[in-house]
Amino acid sequence: MKRLTENKLVLITRRTRLDDIIVQFNTLEQAKFYIENLGGDFSDYQKEDHNYKKVISHVESELNHLGKVQVVERSYVPNFIFGKDDIIVVVGQDGLVANILKYLDGQAVVAINPDPVRWDGKLLPFRCTDIDKIIRDLYMGKRDLKEITFAKAELNNNQVIYGVNDLFIGPKTHVSASYIIEIGSKKEQHSSSGVIISTGLGSTGWLSSLLAGAKAIVSNDNKSNFTVSKEGGFKWNADLLSYVVREPFPSGITGTELVFGEISNNNNLVITSLMAQNGVIFSDGVESDFIEFNSGTKATISIAEKRGYLVV
Repeated sequence: MKRLTENKLVLITRRTRLDDIIVQFNTLEQAKFYIENLGGDFSDYQKEDHNYKKVISHVESELNHLGKVQVVERSYVPNFIFGKDDIIVVVGQDGLVANILKYLDGQAVVAINPDPVRWDGKLLPFRCTDIDKIIRDLYMGKRDLKEITFAKAELNNNQVIYGVNDLFIGPKTHVSASYIIEIGSKKEQHSSSGVIISTGLGSTGWLSSLLAGAKAIVSNDNKSNFTVSKEGGFKWNADLLSYVVREPFPSGITGTELVFGEISNNNNLVITSLMAQNGVIFSDGVESDFIEFNSGTKATISIAEKRGYLVV
C-alpha cells in the first residue's frame, strides 16, 4: 500500500463517561445500578460511548490508508513526544482540543466532532467522514491554519505553564488569595479569589462570564451590554491577553485598582505570591494540571513564544 506520507498521524482519543464510571465501579452492571439508582439515564452513557468509539474506529481506519498512525489516549499526552512534522487528529470535545494544543509546538491540529447532536464544538469544524479529504488537502497546501495565541506563566524558579484558553492564579481552596500584582509602573497588594488571564480563544468563556456578571451587578437596570457570543471576545491570534481579578477586597492594605486590563508584548503582568500554602496556577480549567504558587514565588504572565494551529 502506497502511503500519502511517512510522517506520523497522531490520533488523540479520550475516555468516555462510561469508561470512567466503569473504572470507578469495576463492572458495567454496578455502574448501571449506580446511575439508575440516582435517577439517571444509563442508556445515554451507552449511546455516547457507542457513537464515540464508532467514530474513532472510522477515523483510525481512514488514517491507516494515508500514513503511519499512532493512537494516544489523552492521559498519556503530557509524556508523549510529538514529531515536528506530525499531524495531530483530535476526536472529542472542545476542551480536549484546547488541552492538546498546549503540548504541541506548531504542529497542525485536525479536530473532529464525534457527536454533533451532543456538542456544538466551536473548535470542532469537521466530521469523521471528512478526514480523508482534510488530510490530503493539508498535504497539498489547500487548507488554511487558524493561529491561536497562548498565555504563558513563567516562575522565578524556572517552572513554566501554558494556557490555551486561560490561566488561573490563586488559592487551591475557597479562601482568599494574597499577592502583589504589577503591570507597567503600577503595583498593588491584593486579597481576592484569584486572577484569570484569558487568551482570545478563551475570551468568550470564563472571561466573558466574569465581565457579564460584573456589569450586571453595577448596572442600574441589571442588564449587561457584554455579550457571550464570539463577537464579544477578541481574535484568537491577537497579540493580547486580558486579566480579571475575581472579587477584589478593599482594605487599608489591599487595593482594587489593578483588577482588569490587557497584557501585550510590551506589557507583562507580574504577580508575587504572599500565600503560605495552597497557592496554585492551573490552565484551561484543569485543576489537576497545576504548579504551586506559594510565598516568594513570582509569576511573569506574557504572550507565549509558541502558538497553536487549528486546521480549518
